[in-house]
Amino acid sequence: MNRRKVRRVALFFSLVAAIVLILFFSITDRKQKPEAKAQPADVILNEVPVTTEKITVLSGQTITDLLTARGFTVSQVLDIRNQIKPVYDLARIPAGRELRLLKKEDRFIGLQLDLDAERYLDINLKEGQAVARIINYPIEKKLVLMEGVIEDSLISAVNKAGEQDLLALMLADIFGWEIDFYIDLRKGDVFRLLVEKKYINGHFGSYEQILAACFLNQGRLFEAFRFTFPDSGQTDYFDSKGNSLRREFLKSPLKYTRISSRFSLNRLHPIRKIYRPHYGVDFAAPVGTPVQATADGVVTFAGWNGGAGRMVKIKHKRSYETMYLHLSRLGPGIQQGVRVRSGQIIGYVGSSGESTGPHLDYRLIYHGQYVNPLSWKFQPAEPLKEKYRGEFNQQVTNSQQLLFFPLPLFKYN
Repeated sequence: MNRRKVRRVALFFSLVAAIVLILFFSITDRKQKPEAKAQPADVILNEVPVTTEKITVLSGQTITDLLTARGFTVSQVLDIRNQIKPVYDLARIPAGRELRLLKKEDRFIGLQLDLDAERYLDINLKEGQAVARIINYPIEKKLVLMEGVIEDSLISAVNKAGEQDLLALMLADIFGWEIDFYIDLRKGDVFRLLVEKKYINGHFGSYEQILAACFLNQGRLFEAFRFTFPDSGQTDYFDSKGNSLRREFLKSPLKYTRISSRFSLNRLHPIRKIYRPHYGVDFAAPVGTPVQATADGVVTFAGWNGGAGRMVKIKHKRSYETMYLHLSRLGPGIQQGVRVRSGQIIGYVGSSGESTGPHLDYRLIYHGQYVNPLSWKFQPAEPLKEKYRGEFNQQVTNSQQLLFFPLPLFKYN
């Protein structure tokens, strides 16, 4: 038994000794070998950087003009054009677009040409042969809440909030049946809206649509909620109770203007110097200001009409007619018999005929009688049908939660 114990102890110490020797020689070997030193960054990152030359294409310039001026031969340009023609024809390049030349050391390795705001042509020249593809810029859509306070005009309030004029025009279109954005606005009026904005390659590209908006004008709350009909895909705006914002007629044939003369049964004519009825409303505006049809209808007259100058007359439903006098020119395609839509441009402000300055004389006729466009009460469009109410009400609830966060600018009844 003692011999066995002695053998076991001897075996144990032998194993320990072997392990110690292995570790010793391993450490000694490491010390003798020189450590691999880390290479400096300029050795690892020895890739030659790519430089980019940006060129704005001018009217009349060709790809041959642009490339030969930078060292390409005419033959090289023709080869590039022919090789990528199945993808894009460089025979005509749009003026105003950006062309980017990618260069490494003294050699061009690629070209990029913006085709539109969302796409660009990418041409790879690295292998000595042009290979092209059309690439879409990354697009992101964001829902943005913005608000403003009226000081003098809607446009200035929108600009002060950091947004562009177009957003003000979009808002005016939505509430155009309810609010005249010149005569109805008051200092201190407030508005808030939810708008979807599109960003292209990280930069603002465009406004998509206003999903919801509220406007407090002279103490009255106007609201708009965009709804897309699931069966037709068409969209319209309604208040929270499902009433359409549209009326039979827009409140004004001009988006932004001022009234220089109102409807009157006894007004001094500025040229003839006699008192007689003035059956329209005069909107003062610069020459060339677009004039829009205030409702759907058919053009019954378009041309010169004596003292009225260049004029358009439109027949509408329910025995209504409108007249637009003293135009400088007619809108595209406007002639007798043409059907027009509400908001369509039918002419431009001028001073033709008996006129003392640029303005639009706008007239409204009902059952053959002139009526005051500013005070006439028009019928609203049909409200939202009952079958859509459930989905619409849910959208309204969601939009109101966003509109009134974090502060309730508007108080709902």
